[in-house]
Amino acid sequence: MKEAKINAKGKTPREVNSKLKKLAKEYDKIIIENPNAMHYLAAGLTGDVEVIIDGSAGYFAGTMIHGPRIEIKGNAGWFPADNMTRGKITIHGSAGDGVGQGIYGGTVIVKEDAGSRTGEIMKNGTIIIGGNSGFMTGLYMMGGQIIVLGNLGKDAGESIIRGKIYFKGKAESLGKNAKINKITGEERKELEKILEENGFKLEKTEYTKFKKIIPRSKRPFYGKEVEEG
Repeated sequence: MKEAKINAKGKTPREVNSKLKKLAKEYDKIIIENPNAMHYLAAGLTGDVEVIIDGSAGYFAGTMIHGPRIEIKGNAGWFPADNMTRGKITIHGSAGDGVGQGIYGGTVIVKEDAGSRTGEIMKNGTIIIGGNSGFMTGLYMMGGQIIVLGNLGKDAGESIIRGKIYFKGKAESLGKNAKINKITGEERKELEKILEENGFKLEKTEYTKFKKIIPRSKRPFYGKEVEEG
């Protein structure tokens, strides 16, 4: 495996990303040192490359990536993995608002807590939150799945259209068009598989605590169907 390093200290996001894209053509693994919560790291990066951000990242980390595997050793700001189409982003700390906003595919993992609007307008893919997720988790969600090992804030599943939100703790309140159902045995097995593959070790009994939020209606904005959670 060919490995390269970028020292981000004193550089602009444009300079770091330009260097990253050049190195990604010939190196398998790239380590970004001294990121200092820089915004837009790895924006638009494509290809089968591993990127280690050795510290915290700012806003829009990994926005619009297609293929890379990005590991953030610290925290991330707002909108990590925004509009990702393929790949994987793992955040070892916490993250701000809008984790996985608008993703079309891939996997986003936050080991600790996430802010509000996790998975907003996501179309597909998987988002895993190891702690709690803030208000309006799954806002206008159109597909894919969100898995939260902790609690959900207010208005969970607000105006959800498609997709599922699995959670192990409590939901402070539900948003419009959201309802809570029990998970099936097959869903429980799938959750166990996904979480184990992504480094989460739960006792078997913990999986019995999961519930799911799904849409009440496939057409919540038409006619007079009940929308309230």
